[in-house]
Amino acid sequence: MFKRILHTAGFSGLLAALLLTLVQSLWVTPLILEAETFEQAPAAQEHSHAGEPVAAHSHEHDAEAWEPEDGWQRLLSTTGGNLVVAVGFALMLAGLYTLRAPNSTAQGAFWGLAGFAVFVLAPTLGLPPELPGTAAAELGQRQTWWISTAAATAAGLALMVFGQSLWLKLLGAAWLIAPHLFGAPQPAEHSSLAPEALEAQFIIASLVTNVVFWVALGTVSAWLFRRSHARQS
Repeated sequence: MFKRILHTAGFSGLLAALLLTLVQSLWVTPLILEAETFEQAPAAQEHSHAGEPVAAHSHEHDAEAWEPEDGWQRLLSTTGGNLVVAVGFALMLAGLYTLRAPNSTAQGAFWGLAGFAVFVLAPTLGLPPELPGTAAAELGQRQTWWISTAAATAAGLALMVFGQSLWLKLLGAAWLIAPHLFGAPQPAEHSSLAPEALEAQFIIASLVTNVVFWVALGTVSAWLFRRSHARQS
């Protein structure tokens, strides 16, 4: 069983991570790069007004904190991060399959959509994806709300889908709504250096990209899990 979980998570996570990286490179990353030009413009103007070369300051910032450069460094960093996250989520799905095995490969897509709802859609309702240069609330508060919302959404969906009584299903619905009644932490003043149109494009791109990732992860993991089970039977 442990070998089956590792096999399922490893291969499905790898394939889903590569797909996610491809879609991000074609759609999400260009939006981030465009937003970074708006973020860097005020700093460049400030440096120019001070009578100091921008290039010198850029070098100084690079020495203080390394970040991947545009091109292969950014691509490799993104791919590595996606791979770690994808394999982690695939391990979670494979573990759930041992408790309730999918009856078909297509059923894995529904598990993937559930993962999307828990880890992306529900948190996005309160904390939408942010472009560089966007004001945000304190990081610790946002992390706490994000984790609480994901946990409440997972519990709520489980009760609504697997609950045997109406009261359990109603309790599940209450869990789904509760985090949004409390509300996500917000900055004292909303501001963004990027245009609103670019922000809207980024939110849509992030949501669609994550839908593609989760459906692919669920479908491939279910197919691999069922195939591995058939071989051992």
